[in-house]
Amino acid sequence: MRLVIADDSVLLREGLVRLLEEEGHEVLAAVEDGEGLWEAVSEHRPDAAVVDVRMPPTHTDEGLRAALRIRAEHPGVAVLVLSQYVEQRYAAELLTGAPERVGYLLKDRVAQVGEFLDALDRVAAGGAAFDPEVVRQLLARTTRTDPLARLTPREHEVLENMAQGLSNTAIARRLFVSLSAVEKHINSLFDKLELAHTPEYSRRVLAVLRFLGT
Repeated sequence: MRLVIADDSVLLREGLVRLLEEEGHEVLAAVEDGEGLWEAVSEHRPDAAVVDVRMPPTHTDEGLRAALRIRAEHPGVAVLVLSQYVEQRYAAELLTGAPERVGYLLKDRVAQVGEFLDALDRVAAGGAAFDPEVVRQLLARTTRTDPLARLTPREHEVLENMAQGLSNTAIARRLFVSLSAVEKHINSLFDKLELAHTPEYSRRVLAVLRFLGT
């Protein structure tokens, strides 16, 4: 995989470079700010970019704004955003549009190397990967409004895992239930969210967008 990394922490940035190169990936550039990220992506057109939300000069949302610009102007580049905290507005804004080739992880998750690498592989392959804690807090924000409030606890769990980008088979393994049970819960939550079957739209994508409030 060809990668660009953007993080203002030298230790984390260099640590990511070493980890990813040891895994056989090619790091084309490692930069410290949003402008450098945009220039690197425009020059190299990598398979994916690993991006910190807060970078110089204001340490607010430079990384996010660069990530959104990449999503808009280079849709073939997957974006995996890293954040120190759960920033709900940023996570929801990042998903506006097509919720694919995108991920949002808390930086603590990077220490769990297997999970981090799996998330990166997933977004680069066209999927989505969202930190369970990010999804939990987004769920807490949205369940106060209908029709999400009509979902059962198990349906909430299934939808939460869908929002993390997991397949039905992966959800079944995680929840220790059968694949048919997962499919039953998904069909039920589609009905409760009033998502009619239509060839023009993916009900799975619409359910995740509804869940995230976008």
